[in-house]
Amino acid sequence: MKIVKVTYTTKAEFSEKNQQNIKKVMSDLTNLKHQGINYNACLSADNKTFIHTAFFNSDEDQKILNDLPSFKIFQEQLKASGLEVSTKQEFLHLVGSSTNIFN
Repeated sequence: MKIVKVTYTTKAEFSEKNQQNIKKVMSDLTNLKHQGINYNACLSADNKTFIHTAFFNSDEDQKILNDLPSFKIFQEQLKASGLEVSTKQEFLHLVGSSTNIFN
């Protein structure tokens, strides 16, 4: 299993568009019904800091997300928007979960 956490802060005027892009990615992932990806995105109280957490059952599962057209668009537009705080990527290790992540 691979767990990736990404945090960044958009400019205030890009936050709504970023949320729309994230929702499109989530919709596409839901439609795929692929069991090896558990992807979540949250928005902080400042309404412009985003925290993404992705759980991948394998490297191939991560490739599926990275190759998703809506994910590519999301990344391109995010990079072009000019972030207030650059992306910070962390790799995490699961200690425990209240649910089976890859059910």
